Amino acid sequence: MEFGLIYFISIFAAFFLALSVHEFAHALSAYQLGDSTAQQAGRLTLNPIAHIDLIGTILLPLFLILSNAGIVFGWAKPVPVNYFNLKNQKWGPAIVSFAGPLANFIFGVFCIIILRLVNQYALLGPNNLLVSFLFFLIIINFVLMIFNLIPIPPLDGSKILFALLPESFQNIKIFLEQYGLILLFVLLIFGSGFLSLIFFYLYRIIEMLV
Repeated sequence: MEFGLIYFISIFAAFFLALSVHEFAHALSAYQLGDSTAQQAGRLTLNPIAHIDLIGTILLPLFLILSNAGIVFGWAKPVPVNYFNLKNQKWGPAIVSFAGPLANFIFGVFCIIILRLVNQYALLGPNNLLVSFLFFLIIINFVLMIFNLIPIPPLDGSKILFALLPESFQNIKIFLEQYGLILLFVLLIFGSGFLSLIFFYLYRIIEMLV
C-alpha cells in the first residue's frame, strides 16, 4: 500500500472520528435533558459506524476530493431528537445543538495538547503518519465547530439563533426553516472563497499552536 493511500485513509479516519464525537455529544446532551430517542436508536455511542451516512459521509466527500471541486462538504446521519421530551423547552434544543460544536472544540484542544507532547518528546517529524493524523484531526474538529455554528438550518447554529430570537422575530425563523437548505448551498457555492479564507487563518493559527 502506497504512503499516499495511507495518508488519504488517515484523513477520512480523522473525519469519521470528529463526526462521531459531534453526533455523540448531541445524543448525550439530549439524553441528559430527558430524551432517550437517540439512545434507543443506538446513537449514544462513539462508534463511527453508527453515525456514518453512506452518501454524506463517504461518497460525496470522496467525489469532491477526487474531482478537485474546490470545496469538501459532507454530513453524518442526524441524531434523532424528540424536542418535546426535553426538560427545558426553550433552551433545550439550543443546548443539544450547541453540544456538537462544543464537543469538537474540546476534542480539538485535547488533540492540540497531545500533538504538542508528541512533538516535544517523540520527535517524529511533520511527515510522520501519527503527527499528520493528529493535525488533520485538529483541523477537522475546528472546521466542524465553526461551520456548524453558522445560523442556517439544518446547521446547529440555527437552533441557537432560534432560542435567542424574541417572539417578534418569528418571521425570520419561518423564513430560515423554509429556505435554509437553499441559503446553505448558496453560501457554499458563492461564499466558498470567504469560508476558505477563514479556514486558512484557522490552519495558520493551529499550525503555530502545535
